[in-house]
Amino acid sequence: MSAAILNVAATPRTTKGKGAARRLRNGGQIPAVAYGKGLAKALSLAVAPKDIIAVIKSERGPNSVLSMKVEGASDLLVMIKSYTLHPVARTLEHVDFVEVKLDRAVDVEIPLVAFGKPIGLASGGIVRQVYRTVPVRCLPDRIPLKIEVDISALDIHESMPTSALPLPEGVEVRLAPEQTVIAVVAPEKDRSEEEAAALPGAVAGAAPAAAAAAAGGKAPAAGAAPAAGAKDAKKDDKKDDKKKK
Repeated sequence: MSAAILNVAATPRTTKGKGAARRLRNGGQIPAVAYGKGLAKALSLAVAPKDIIAVIKSERGPNSVLSMKVEGASDLLVMIKSYTLHPVARTLEHVDFVEVKLDRAVDVEIPLVAFGKPIGLASGGIVRQVYRTVPVRCLPDRIPLKIEVDISALDIHESMPTSALPLPEGVEVRLAPEQTVIAVVAPEKDRSEEEAAALPGAVAGAAPAAAAAAAGGKAPAAGAAPAAGAKDAKKDDKKDDKKKK
């Protein structure tokens, strides 16, 4: 189903710099820029922050397609590319728009929503969602609200790859087909024990001590072998001296 196109108004901005931006904000507007392949140059604009906030808080958020009415110029079809908030007040300070065409695909991030209770939870598994949003490519008016996936069939140590995602027609995920997006894994403690047991050093290091214990003795201390070898060498030297005498 095609996404609704929202309307937003803008006016050309002729002044630049921090002082001009401050005066613009004091007057109830914020600086903005619109750019794109179809534009000869980037357009400096002014927009009402309340209109942009309404778009950001809408159902589709920044993925909304906007019909921008530019005062004294041609209308534009745009999307919000990025925006800046004040670090303390968290008010909207600046917004960038990118021009789009209804017949040209765009790249956006879409929320990935998992539902269902995986059967692996009964075995102590936990759900690990690798991607909260997934990068997709599609036409602007075909951008889905979200991608929903049923994970109830996943058992412990099983995962869901990109290729298993149910996608609307015309929507392509920009991830490798075998890329894991959601998995049911063992708890951290269990996995750390399995990893430790698989380390070669753990077995090799324990072998001398285990062999000594089985024989009823103690494991040889480090440096014991070289010391014994030194005593034998001294004995051989004494025998050679006696023979010479």
